[in-house]
Amino acid sequence: MFGTLNLPEYALGALLIVLLPGPNSLYVLSVAARKGVRVGYRAAFGVFLGDTTLITVTALGAASLLAHSPAAFDVIKYLGAGYLTYLGVGMLRSAIRALRSRHTGVPAEARPEAGVERPFHKALIVSLLNPKAILFFLAFFTQFVDPHAAHPAEAFALLGAIVQIFSLSYLSALILGGDRLASVFRRRKRLAASMTGGVGSLFLGFAAKLATASLG
Repeated sequence: MFGTLNLPEYALGALLIVLLPGPNSLYVLSVAARKGVRVGYRAAFGVFLGDTTLITVTALGAASLLAHSPAAFDVIKYLGAGYLTYLGVGMLRSAIRALRSRHTGVPAEARPEAGVERPFHKALIVSLLNPKAILFFLAFFTQFVDPHAAHPAEAFALLGAIVQIFSLSYLSALILGGDRLASVFRRRKRLAASMTGGVGSLFLGFAAKLATASLG
C-alpha cells in the first residue's frame, strides 16, 4: 500500500514506541497538570511540529548525513542534552518554590522568580534537538518501505502520518488526564511539587543518556 511493507506490523510497533515514556510526553503531562488543557495542547503541538520536521528531514536523507558525520551528531547531541538539563533544573527550582510557597502562603506563580513558561517553544526545541530521533526514524521507517517503490516519499509520508496520529492521541490522553490531576494538585501543593521535581529529575536523566549516546 503506497509503497509500504507489513503495514499492520508497523502500526503495532509504532503504537508501542509512542507509548514509551520520554521527555516530550512527560513535559506535556507536566504542563497540562499545572496549567490546564489549553496550555497542554500548546506543548503537544510543539512536539507535533518538531517530530514532523524530523520525519521530513529523515525522508529527505539528512539522517544519512548524521549517520556518517560524528561531528554533526555530537553538536546536536550536546545541544539537546544541554537543553534537557536546562528544563530539568528549571523544574526542580519550580518544585522548590512551590514547597516554599506552601509554607509562606504566597502562590509560586505569583513570586517574581517564577518566570513565564513558553510550552510550545520548549517542547519544539526538545523535539528538534534529538539526533537519535532522526536515526530512529530512519532505521524504523526503512524496514517498512518497499525498496522497489516507484514513489518512496509517499511511503514515508504514510508511515509518518500513522505515528503522528498515535502521538497526538496519546498526548491528548495525557493532557486530559493532566487537567483532571490539576484540581488535585491545586489542593495538594506537596503532591504537585513532587511531580514537578520528579519530572525534572527524569529530564536530567534523559540529558545524561543523550550526552553519552553514540551512533553505534
